[in-house]
Amino acid sequence: MHHRTQGTGANPLRRDADRTRTRMRAAFALICLLAVVAGFALGRAAWTDGHRTAENIARHRHTVTATTVGETGYRAGDQPSSRPVTVASATWHYPSQRAHTETIPVPAGTRNGDTVRVWVDENGSVAAAPPGPADIALNAVGIGTGALAGIVLAGGALVAVRLRVLDARSARAWESEWAGVEPLWSGRLRPGQGAGDD
Repeated sequence: MHHRTQGTGANPLRRDADRTRTRMRAAFALICLLAVVAGFALGRAAWTDGHRTAENIARHRHTVTATTVGETGYRAGDQPSSRPVTVASATWHYPSQRAHTETIPVPAGTRNGDTVRVWVDENGSVAAAPPGPADIALNAVGIGTGALAGIVLAGGALVAVRLRVLDARSARAWESEWAGVEPLWSGRLRPGQGAGDD
């Protein structure tokens, strides 16, 4: 008992298990702080990398004016749950006078002979537009938030497991101590003790 009462502000009723619980809570708070820092750092890195990638893609993509040469139709979206896309055959010239004709996505209500803007690669084939600032920001926020949540969940799970083990150990120790104290405290006879035994 003497070792429990030493130190500044020591409480003789505070057990080692209580100290361990306090350390585990402090460790979880530190994990949360580190998760915020890591999430911010990864999000910022994704933002910077996304801008660099978008600039690189933009150097090799161009917009051209295409003229629709057919009626619009519908094509299934890229994902099974996405809505159908309005498409039409269109023709354009890129590079210089090289003609291209492909079926491209067009705004709803486009008629034969209307002009639309289309992104093409250096060969003149249809290509996706470079990622915009909103796409880059969404990706950066997703990566940062995912890292933060992953670290907090993993750290929280480890702390929870440690606390559960600590609680089980404390319960066993308490039962063992109570088994020795309870007969004296309550005045009940222990197994093998006679009425006149002390």
